[in-house]
Amino acid sequence: MTGRVQVEPVPCLQDNYAYLVRCEVSGRVAVVDPSEAEPVWAALAAFGGTLSAIWNTHHHWDHTGGNEDLLRRDPKLRVLGHQSDRGRIPGQTDFLDDGAQIALGELTGHIRHIPAHTTGAIAYFVGDEVFTGDTLFLAGCGRLFEGTPAMMFASLAHLGAHCHGDSRLWVGHEYTASNLRFAAAAEPDNPQIQAALERCSDQTCTVPGTWAQELALNPFVRAQTAEKLGELRAWKDRF
Repeated sequence: MTGRVQVEPVPCLQDNYAYLVRCEVSGRVAVVDPSEAEPVWAALAAFGGTLSAIWNTHHHWDHTGGNEDLLRRDPKLRVLGHQSDRGRIPGQTDFLDDGAQIALGELTGHIRHIPAHTTGAIAYFVGDEVFTGDTLFLAGCGRLFEGTPAMMFASLAHLGAHCHGDSRLWVGHEYTASNLRFAAAAEPDNPQIQAALERCSDQTCTVPGTWAQELALNPFVRAQTAEKLGELRAWKDRF
């Protein structure tokens, strides 16, 4: 990667996050998962730069709902997503697979295919910044709408293989407090979960987290087998 990257979270809908990602050298900006267009345009006016791409982590409407409005304002925007989401992401122009390189001005990043929440879920890696969509949340993971526990187990391991401790995680929803309450029930003797839950009570925006934090307190990342992850996910669905 060359050039500096800056990230701005954009709250959307009830608890979604979109993200503006800017190359500080060129001023080019990508937006990750714009569920709504208006909050993105308002944030871009303050953030600065020229919007050139939409990076979708998966096809769900609360991550792609703003695509068409953004494209009406600028039909030249590139719309990135996994190749298997052809026909499911509005306006998609780039059909990517695991390991594909992406460019934003002077920045170079790559994607990782992390299916489980959906079969076409991907994460975007740009330097230390990692955009995980709804596969990994802070202290949690996504529901298994189109995948299996084994797929989620493999996808979290795939993320971990390409992260380091200081990798900054930008996730799809502000679910951290509820995830930590579940984590505390799953691991009642883990003091790091209790401390994180106390810190979280005073925060309205908990992103970004780090991979080191997830290794310490996320019960799904810490699960040793796909079977254990499946048990935790079924419990979380009822929690």
